[in-house]
Amino acid sequence: MTAWLCAAQAVAAGADIVALVDAGQFRRAEREIAATLASTSAKPDERRAAQFERERMRRIRLDFALSRADLDAKLKAAIPDASADDVARWEKSGALERLTIDGEPRYFNSAVANLLRIDQAAAARNRGKPPSAGDGPLYRLAPYHEEVRKLALASGRANVAPRRVKIGYSLTVNADAVPAGETVRAWLPFPRPQAGRQEAIRLVASEPARHEIAPESTPQRTVYLEKTAQAGKPTQFSIDYELVVYATYNAIDADKVTAAPSTPELAPHLGERPPHIVFTDAMRAYSRKIVGDEKNPYRIAQKLFAAVDATPWASAREYSTISNIGDYALHAGHADCGQQTLLLMTLLRLNGIPARWQSGWEFDDRAFDTMHDWGWLYLAPYGWVPMDVTHGRLDSADPALAWFYLGSLDGWRVAFNDDYGRDFVPPKQHFRSETVDLQRGEVEWKGGNLYFDQWDYRFTWQILPADGAPPQASTEHVFARHYHAGVTPVL
Repeated sequence: MTAWLCAAQAVAAGADIVALVDAGQFRRAEREIAATLASTSAKPDERRAAQFERERMRRIRLDFALSRADLDAKLKAAIPDASADDVARWEKSGALERLTIDGEPRYFNSAVANLLRIDQAAAARNRGKPPSAGDGPLYRLAPYHEEVRKLALASGRANVAPRRVKIGYSLTVNADAVPAGETVRAWLPFPRPQAGRQEAIRLVASEPARHEIAPESTPQRTVYLEKTAQAGKPTQFSIDYELVVYATYNAIDADKVTAAPSTPELAPHLGERPPHIVFTDAMRAYSRKIVGDEKNPYRIAQKLFAAVDATPWASAREYSTISNIGDYALHAGHADCGQQTLLLMTLLRLNGIPARWQSGWEFDDRAFDTMHDWGWLYLAPYGWVPMDVTHGRLDSADPALAWFYLGSLDGWRVAFNDDYGRDFVPPKQHFRSETVDLQRGEVEWKGGNLYFDQWDYRFTWQILPADGAPPQASTEHVFARHYHAGVTPVL
């Protein structure tokens, strides 16, 4: 379903329908969708793509639930002296995210919170505390970064500082979201082994006990579970597992970097991949502006990394509502981790530098965790090295630390996905709630997909003593995120 969607969304549905939805012309789009579905000559892929555009409009309305009156009330609470001229200026700059749907202005649920993140002048007028950027300790230079570097240089190994982690994940479907007696199908995210990055993965328990773990070769790996819905009761699925995670440090000498070789293995990571990695005219122009005459692949990557890193972080609308995420990140004036990563991947590939996706969850030894997206780029002769443009360039006079996240990676994360928008094992029958990523899980029944407003999820982690180490007090953090209709989670 998802592989089909990525290939067909902008083609089989008709670029006109996608463009109409993007432009907020929902009534016109609905007429085109209805005509496609009524046509006896419409192919199955065209019909399904049209049906998804109908679903996309529904999801957009959930994300843009604020009327102008709702917006004004939120602005008054944050910036009491905000004027109509202020609103117009913030809308024009993109700091206040708005869509006009069938002539009516609608505002993103997190529009005001994002405004205070994006616009420093607006934040200075906020009578309350500006919202957090959503980042944790390692988004700033910390002793940890130097410790990882020293360990790697001293040992001669790129992957160091192993840490055993126990993770629990649960997904709870709302009571009566599925009729009693029907089978509820759930896919919970599960890590893939990656030599030197995450190893010794072991499922400890699942609820229900019967489960199906996707093969290690599955780019978006899951544990598949089934339960029968009961009247008046929520339906809960859960998994507990352990693994060992490592930090990675690569000492990259730009003068040694050469162009990537032309190989069948690298070819899939170099070209376009519609709809989210497309070499548009605007993308090409932006690339030329940033890269200039630079020819060295690593220095090109540094320029592009710094440019994307300068894009302000903001809470994101659901990825399934965006027809081209790379292009969106280029023009919106703000982006979250996955949007920044897809923009950087597009620019790197455009410049002949192979790039690929990775995502999962990050955490630390304090009360912080969040879903997170990052990636990898290929630099000859070093091979594949990680990149995290949202952590970005660190504030250090030492280039080896300043550029830590362009070639190296901390070990406070677990990866579930080594690609985006790939099919599950077993396959999902209905549209996914998240068509790009897999961090919260997916749920459906024979009657259709269950969207984020119909279930909650919970992530817990515990740092365990190393194998053979004496017993010690371990720290456990429990964090739950909830999604309710009309409320977008701050990621």
